[in-house]
Amino acid sequence: MRILIVEDDKKVASFLKRGLKEEHYAVDVSYDGEEAMEYVRFNQYDLIILDIMLPKKDGFTVCKEIRNESILTPVLMLTARDQVEDKVKGLQEGADDYLAKPFAFEELLARIKALLRRVQDYKTKNLKVGDLELDPVSRKITREGKIITLTGKEYALLEYLMRNKGRIITQSMIIDHIWDMNFDGLSNVVNVYINHLRDKIDKGFAKKYIKTVRGVGYKIDENSDI
Repeated sequence: MRILIVEDDKKVASFLKRGLKEEHYAVDVSYDGEEAMEYVRFNQYDLIILDIMLPKKDGFTVCKEIRNESILTPVLMLTARDQVEDKVKGLQEGADDYLAKPFAFEELLARIKALLRRVQDYKTKNLKVGDLELDPVSRKITREGKIITLTGKEYALLEYLMRNKGRIITQSMIIDHIWDMNFDGLSNVVNVYINHLRDKIDKGFAKKYIKTVRGVGYKIDENSDI
């Protein structure tokens, strides 16, 4: 899951980024409204955390522009102002939820998870590939009923592949979705994590689900064509 934080207070932005990365989200940060729109236009996010009081373009304007461009990414608005009219205006401009500062990080996290469940139907739809099953609410993964334990990045990669079952996913797509834009790792990092997943998901089973499409990328499905 990849989240964009739009917050001009660098201390607050740093605190949020650190906390969300500890929860295994990929996080980008923008410090003004104009830059935020560039990020949103050229990157795919699962959630946008948007402050109202921003330089260049305020949060209301950014939210309105996001919706005018038919970008449906959930928006959670943050502000120091706790007035009813601000909440109403934010929702009217297309925000999905609203949280006034100061707030407990645990509440922010709960609202993020609720928005993601609401938009992607996490509550009712487990992901399945053959006998491999992933529950996005509990983050429980099983194959033939056996529980599989993954690290945060391994889980994020597996969920991304399973949400795109049967579709070829390139290395660039994986890096964009699982790591943030400041990622400066080794070029083979995706292959390394794919191999980790294979060891935990496919090793010891007759049927292999995670496949390499040479020169293109990777995919997951229960077929044996590749």
